[in-house]
Amino acid sequence: MIQRKKIWLEKIINSSYNNTAGIIVLKDGKTLYENYFNEYTAKNSVHVASVTKSIVSALIGIAIENGYIKSIDQSILDFFPDYSINEGEKMIQNITIKHMLTMTAPYKYKLEPYEKFFASDNWIKAALDLLGGKDQAGQFMYSAFVGTHILSGILVKATGQSVFDFATKNLFSPLGIHVGDNVVLHNKEEHLAFFKDKNVSGWVADPQGVNTAGFGLTLTPMDMAKIGQLYLDGGICKDKQIIPAWWIDESTKEHSQWGRLSYGYLWWIIDDKKHIYAALGDGGNVIYVNTKKKMVVVIASLFMPHAKDRIKLIKEYIEPMFENCI
Repeated sequence: MIQRKKIWLEKIINSSYNNTAGIIVLKDGKTLYENYFNEYTAKNSVHVASVTKSIVSALIGIAIENGYIKSIDQSILDFFPDYSINEGEKMIQNITIKHMLTMTAPYKYKLEPYEKFFASDNWIKAALDLLGGKDQAGQFMYSAFVGTHILSGILVKATGQSVFDFATKNLFSPLGIHVGDNVVLHNKEEHLAFFKDKNVSGWVADPQGVNTAGFGLTLTPMDMAKIGQLYLDGGICKDKQIIPAWWIDESTKEHSQWGRLSYGYLWWIIDDKKHIYAALGDGGNVIYVNTKKKMVVVIASLFMPHAKDRIKLIKEYIEPMFENCI
């Protein structure tokens, strides 16, 4: 029966979600399903887009636990003492790390000027220059690229290490995850090529070598599954506390809202009462964690504008298929 269901699932993937690269389903820490599509294999990494944000959230929690950062209530300007504030923009001093994590920082734009941001010589300064405006901090405003990059800058300033090195030592290596080298994108054409390349690896970095927080990380589907399982296990891997449990609890509960959608600390909250949450990336990249059912569902996808909703696929097809296994 389960084999027939798998064949049925794969027909759905190939017909309606045909930019899928890989799917992994874990329950109680065991792999129930692992399959690859579009000529991808277990060895191929994928640009996970905004899933990168959720990884950076984990790094912020690790940095706090290790004493590099005092609190998420610290002003972001504590970490950039040389940054000059223009007269009349003093409210930027009140913007905290928590505002950046919950997407409640204010900006001077309605539509994110990402092309101008990427074309700048210093992405951190460009991001800080775009903070503020007329709105007060506290209202949800999703920043795909700009705001989260400030968090990368904070990690560099606080730890004295590159984001890449800090992540490798404190998160990737303990999980057996290998990420390629830094990737520097020099122009718009290289950005587009990175998004569409089927053989990407590494982590995008800005002109100063600061790794991106809003996008740019590449992982294999199993790498993504390891991170999802780590969260499900309260941050413990092989009897070692990798991410503090308290940080996972705080990160994966509702702190802000965007319409009907709930947001934690760079994690989307699918169901706050049932404690279901997900890291979501453009094109259909997902790390989905259902705490009560002890399930992790990972979908890695190729770049596609307006990709179909993977959460619907998981909730309507994948979860019911595997939740009673084992």
